Amino acid sequence: MLTVSAALLAEFSAGSEPLAVFSYEDAGVAGAAFLPPAARKALAARAKEEGFQGKAGEVAAFGASDGAKERRFYFVGLGKRKESGAESLRKAAAALFKAAKRRHETVWAAPVEPAQALAEGLLLGAYDYRRYLKPDEERKLSKVVLVAAKAPERNKLALALERAQVFCEAVCWVRDLVNDGPSDKSPEDVTKLAGELAKDGLHLKIIDEKEAAKLGMGALLGVGRGSARPPRLLHLSYKPKGPSRRTVALVGKGVTFDSGGLSLKPAQSMETMKCDMAGAATVLAVARAAAKLKVKAEVHAVAALTYNMPGPDAYKPGDILKAMNGKTIEVLNTDAEGRLVLADALVYANGLKPHVIYDFATLTGAVTVALGSSITAAMANDRAALAKIQAAAKKADEPLWELPLYKDYQDHIKGKISDLQNIGKVRGEAGSIIGGLFLQEFVDKTPWVHFDFAGTAWADGPLSYCPAGGTGAMVRTLLEYLAAL
Repeated sequence: MLTVSAALLAEFSAGSEPLAVFSYEDAGVAGAAFLPPAARKALAARAKEEGFQGKAGEVAAFGASDGAKERRFYFVGLGKRKESGAESLRKAAAALFKAAKRRHETVWAAPVEPAQALAEGLLLGAYDYRRYLKPDEERKLSKVVLVAAKAPERNKLALALERAQVFCEAVCWVRDLVNDGPSDKSPEDVTKLAGELAKDGLHLKIIDEKEAAKLGMGALLGVGRGSARPPRLLHLSYKPKGPSRRTVALVGKGVTFDSGGLSLKPAQSMETMKCDMAGAATVLAVARAAAKLKVKAEVHAVAALTYNMPGPDAYKPGDILKAMNGKTIEVLNTDAEGRLVLADALVYANGLKPHVIYDFATLTGAVTVALGSSITAAMANDRAALAKIQAAAKKADEPLWELPLYKDYQDHIKGKISDLQNIGKVRGEAGSIIGGLFLQEFVDKTPWVHFDFAGTAWADGPLSYCPAGGTGAMVRTLLEYLAAL
């Protein structure tokens, strides 16, 4: 595990560990004011001799003097100053970790603002999923320490680093759960993990299949019928000690493996379907982090968990399911199961009388066609609720794009023999919007935003500060939002 901390200049000067310095392509060294001016000038000249230009993510390593003693230096590029920001710093910090991880146990770094972003890049860049592998014995780097000239600066850095630690623990918890093999994260398994989170101000309510039947959760139970492992609905809640400023419900799709059911997916399409519970993992991790951050809002995380399998009693195309709010749904495709699972979860969440509901789901392949693998789609029935989460997403550097809940498409999900049907009448058209319109039927008039992150919750290849696999997308956005309430 990597730790990121802050310490005073005297401690740095007493040792000889390497120092990382961040530098712009067009504005030179950022921070490092604690180094003597002559040393900074000499270091910049030496970096240039090594071919370092300061381009984003570029790293140069060399030995030089810090003005008092010889030590190893890492110069890390931030790109052009006007084009750089928190995300550039995250990527640069991840590049630093990658360059140094097999060479040193401890690296010092000249702090650059925002320090939280710097720490996030290091911590998320250091993530390595190895549940089914031997430990990486060649990895050495376990500590990065930011240099603070004076105690007030160290204290300020410590607060930012503590916040980053909570954010990144939540992201990595989601990554771990998404990356786990589907047979190792049944609804019961995830329920046990949620039980481990339920402490320090958190309360967990578990709704099993019998209780779900009493509550009328016919949509969730319908999807779960094909599996030998019964579904669960989890309600993990946090209440602040003082007055609550707002009640926020977070709802997550938790299909712990999606075969497509009787509308079976092609084999290749199933390869990443262990990711279909990313929404549930996200809301559970965020609730736990909200308690650690002691946010002022009351937070309710509702996670609907089930397998979608073609078992002996699997639900079938043509079946009619009744959701918790009494609406009937004709199933025309059993691979459009996420919206069915979420239907009951949204009704349950709405019954908690929140000020706002945010739901997260790897809902449609269509969203990846529309927005690719870097942008999450958002659909909302309330402009203010959307604007607040957009502001948080901008701060977290997690791109969002609004898709319209176009009223004329509402007719596409009206059933012939039921209230609704679970796919649109015009096949292959506006699939993500159709999914959003379907979900809107289960929130009444409560302000609500739906996030379809089928493209962003999983990475087929490594990203700047995330290896291939689960990404933990939208966790930092949610925590920025909750912390600001």
